[in-house]
Amino acid sequence: MNAVDINNLTKIYDKKFQALNSINLTIPKGSFFGLLGPNGAGKTTTIGILTGLINKTSGSAKVFGYDTIQNFRETRTMIGLSPQELNFDVFFTIEELLILQAGYYNKNIKEAKRRASEMLEYFNLTDKRKSKPRELSGGMKRRLQIAKSFIHNPPLIILDEPTAGVDIELRYQLWDFLKQENKKGKTILLTTHYIEEAEKLCDKIAIINNGNIIANGETKNLISNMGTNHIIIDTDLNDESKIKDLNWTYSFENNKITIQTNEPDSDIIKIINFLNTKNLMIKKITTKKSSLEDIFIKLTNEK
Repeated sequence: MNAVDINNLTKIYDKKFQALNSINLTIPKGSFFGLLGPNGAGKTTTIGILTGLINKTSGSAKVFGYDTIQNFRETRTMIGLSPQELNFDVFFTIEELLILQAGYYNKNIKEAKRRASEMLEYFNLTDKRKSKPRELSGGMKRRLQIAKSFIHNPPLIILDEPTAGVDIELRYQLWDFLKQENKKGKTILLTTHYIEEAEKLCDKIAIINNGNIIANGETKNLISNMGTNHIIIDTDLNDESKIKDLNWTYSFENNKITIQTNEPDSDIIKIINFLNTKNLMIKKITTKKSSLEDIFIKLTNEK
């Protein structure tokens, strides 16, 4: 069973703006899935439909086999959402906020207090348990937001820009926490503008642009199949005709050979052996591998 099944999902706002154009998306159970796209691409609309915050125009969305409309109670219980915008009731302490959040999901007071205590400890907020949200730093507020999404222990966690505005140290702490939770079996759906974050965390990626899914697959395969890697070799070569039988696409300038390759790690040995047969001196070798960010920019035409 998949965690999420989206079929021909369409959303049109005000009868003119089409935010989603019959998209199809499958998120396997237990995966760490990244949904990437520029502003206005359709990420938030997709999440809104999954969580019941936005009405769809047509198509279907299921969470662990349950339709998000026909079985709305079941699907809401199975999802923990951490939205990009911070949303706290300023009149409660952060401990009370977590207890209330657990209560929304039918946890009794004893269980709600236990889970709140666990989350405060998980996110290093125990010392602030009696503080109001306005008394927290930006990073602490972000941790509290994520803690709320985990409070009822749902199998699917949706994180919309979870590390926006936090410092590098906290970002790495959150990465470690999320990877641990994923290893425990939680399915995580992540949207982020930090493409490096998605590349490090997500085993699968979908890229959405203008309401269409334009790429979808395992992260490493997307980078390998859609990227362009280069091996740059500084040699004593003066006459390019010596390497005219090189079996890779290349360019030559200022004694440097720049070679395109899909498999730089394995091809580099073959290329070195080829240059040795030409009695060329290799002064320096560098590799430039494509990143997920390169693929993202290539597909979305973002500057």
